[in-house]
Amino acid sequence: MLTADVKTQIRTIYKGIAAALPNFRSRREQNYIVAEISKTLAGEYDKQRRIIVVEAGTGIGKSLAYILGSIPLALASKKKVCIATATVALQEQLLHKDLPFFLAQSELDFTFGLVKGRQRYVCLSKLQMLIGADDGTQMAMWQTKPDTSQVELLQTLFKQYHEGKWNGERDTLPEQLPDHLWQQIACDKHSCHKQLASHRNCPFHKAREDIDTWDVLIANHSLLFADLELGGGVILPDPEELYYIIDEAHHLPKVARDFSSAQSTLRGAIDWLEKIDKTSSKLQTQIKSNHIIAPVQAMHDHITDLTGMLNQIAHYCDTQTARFDNPENRFRFEHGKLPDGLLSQAENIASTSSKALKQFNKMQNLLAEAIKDGEIAKHQAEQLLSETGFMLQRLENLQKLWKMMAKVDNAKGAPMARWIELITGKQLDYLFNASPIEVGFMLEKLLWDKAAGVVLCSATLRALNNFDHFTRQVGLSINDGSRFLALDSPFDFEQNATLYLPKMDTEPTDDKYTEELAKQIITLIDGEQATLVLFASYWQMEKVAELVESKIKTGLQIQGTASRQEILTKHKQRCDNNEPSIIFGTGSFSEGLDLPGDYLTNLIITKLPFAVPTSPVEQAHAEYIKIKGGNPFLQLTIPDASRKLIQSCGRLLRKEQDYGRITILDRRLVSKRYGKSLLDALPPFRREIE
Repeated sequence: MLTADVKTQIRTIYKGIAAALPNFRSRREQNYIVAEISKTLAGEYDKQRRIIVVEAGTGIGKSLAYILGSIPLALASKKKVCIATATVALQEQLLHKDLPFFLAQSELDFTFGLVKGRQRYVCLSKLQMLIGADDGTQMAMWQTKPDTSQVELLQTLFKQYHEGKWNGERDTLPEQLPDHLWQQIACDKHSCHKQLASHRNCPFHKAREDIDTWDVLIANHSLLFADLELGGGVILPDPEELYYIIDEAHHLPKVARDFSSAQSTLRGAIDWLEKIDKTSSKLQTQIKSNHIIAPVQAMHDHITDLTGMLNQIAHYCDTQTARFDNPENRFRFEHGKLPDGLLSQAENIASTSSKALKQFNKMQNLLAEAIKDGEIAKHQAEQLLSETGFMLQRLENLQKLWKMMAKVDNAKGAPMARWIELITGKQLDYLFNASPIEVGFMLEKLLWDKAAGVVLCSATLRALNNFDHFTRQVGLSINDGSRFLALDSPFDFEQNATLYLPKMDTEPTDDKYTEELAKQIITLIDGEQATLVLFASYWQMEKVAELVESKIKTGLQIQGTASRQEILTKHKQRCDNNEPSIIFGTGSFSEGLDLPGDYLTNLIITKLPFAVPTSPVEQAHAEYIKIKGGNPFLQLTIPDASRKLIQSCGRLLRKEQDYGRITILDRRLVSKRYGKSLLDALPPFRREIE
């Protein structure tokens, strides 16, 4: 229960923050969110189901609301708080602005920090070997022959770390490294062992020691799932001891699905299985213990079996070329069902790869013991750990993929999406893929059922004015004890913005629609200072750009011609100089883009954001809904478009005093039956419909 002391503490902190912020306006909506979050996490509504879903419109101040609603309670309950976000921008805002301010004003005693995955930290041991050693192992460690400048760059990094000028994190590099170079020096879970003397004080393990002392942890959604997949409590604290704040929660279903998927090639896998065989033989010569002999021999037998089975499936795919005769070079199994012959092979590969994985783990444990006992020289140990770690990751992935391919789908739930992609190159290869369609059951098992409490929040969680679509995606229910809260933005939409639907001769399905778009856009930007035009596809954006460029004298910037940051910087500079500026962007510019005040007063949305189900997972989902007697367009496409349209319109008003016009050039909003539902779900802008 929420004690009187914690309630008083929250009120006192809120008053202190109000006094410290100039022009602070106390908002009823923000106060309500704070109270509802703290009550839910304290178990006042449901002791077993401490979950609240909050849609907080722009301008409410949700970050302060969830910080104030969770941290005082967590400290009083001896719990910790994990704030997981989807974007780096929000992580940095929390780390450098929101939490330091809250710490200073609240007078609470708590620590916080940003949790990063292993790949964000340098492995000093790898770095040291790559820049050269007296024993001649340097060249063997490079994946490709380095040039002098690469070696010198890494030597400088090594020096900067030991002089205290760099802390070993990729995000604080004095000079950014290319991906391929960073990957060769990045920490990884298989070769970076704390029991090795050379790894005990590495940046990653130092960072992990800090995490144990933090009361509030900032993470991204991917790291959250990495921890949950390991059972929880491995990277982050135990779920039972943690209040999770999942911000930007509308990303959660896709991140969960992507994290649960797996893929692996056939002939590519055969190639690296041969390398694993050679690595196993190398281990047998390096490790003195007789215990290595049996797993190496068993591993050799398993690799022979796996290679034979993968070759058989490759030959089967070679005979199915007609099935790949489509623009995507893809063959999706209807209803996720593999043919009987292929299913039995999948079961055999799943079983054999599990056995191989077991033997390889035995070998790696024996290698760790030999290194600990000093039987293997340091440079050889590092090389072997790096090599076996790389192989182990691939073997784990192979086993995961074929286990998912062979799994019997639950009759009560959605089947797995399973498909093959043809890869053309020096040799024909086939990429096998498996992904869950729905992830609610997984989230229930890994998170909802385990966590001390969960807050899911975003400015856009509802679709068509309800939470139904989101709850289906994440496995929650309106009646399961979870709390649901939707609070509108305090902005005066009717006063500050106009929603304009001009007359048009065509709809998006018409061949002449693109030409009409170009004509409308030229008219709509005339005399305007700051314009953002959002397109549903790159193709249409580029085609319209071709048609209008000669008629727009200056100020047009097109997504893809420069980085997002460069485009925004140039746009703001032009606006500051009272010069007209126009940005053409696609869906990625409809979210997380903050152009307040005079930086955006003219927003043009060319087309309703209907996602065409081109991905195999989306196609499989639509197929499953049809089998259940549903309508994929009404159950998936329309709700998804509603949320995205709200998000796109949300680019215009970022602060209370902002103003402008939103134009939507898609007459289906008035010509189709579903249009009214999409319009009604938008904020109450002043409307002009021709």
